[in-house]
Amino acid sequence: MSYIVESGASRSRRSRRRRALVTLLVVALMLFFAFWYAYSYYRSSGQAAAAPAPTCTTAAPAKATKATQATAPKPADITVNVYNATDRDGLAGKTASAVRERGFKVATVTNDPLQRTVTGPAEVRYGKSGAAKATVVLALVKGAKPVRDARTDASVDLVLGRKFTALAAPANQAPAQAGATASACR
Repeated sequence: MSYIVESGASRSRRSRRRRALVTLLVVALMLFFAFWYAYSYYRSSGQAAAAPAPTCTTAAPAKATKATQATAPKPADITVNVYNATDRDGLAGKTASAVRERGFKVATVTNDPLQRTVTGPAEVRYGKSGAAKATVVLALVKGAKPVRDARTDASVDLVLGRKFTALAAPANQAPAQAGATASACR
């Protein structure tokens, strides 16, 4: 009888070893696929963030920029309402001063009358007739989100959000940067 007990014990010992080996292999495969997925995600995110190399084949983009600037309204023709949608005191006032320095007319400076939460840097609210003016105001804040509403006039609201830090660099600094790109292509 001791022989039967002994063979039963060795059989159960072998099945435990087999179960442990299978479990270990399953865990190893899961880890392998988890690392493979993370690596492929990391690799694809790095490729998407890479900036495209400048192309130096034609001067057509410069002509398109001049045509766009000719049709865009001038800051002096745009009246902006500056609203603060944050809990930072004086943010709308300081920003309104900077907007005036850029040549815009500033009408209203106060807290957001809609009392919405703006999680990004800013929202530019406008109606159908203010769409062209809104594109100029959108350039004031990098990452600003356009929000079209039902207003019938051409007014434009600049609503400052939680992530707002400062106005974007003035547009007159862009040609210097374009010149640097052109010199790098020579």
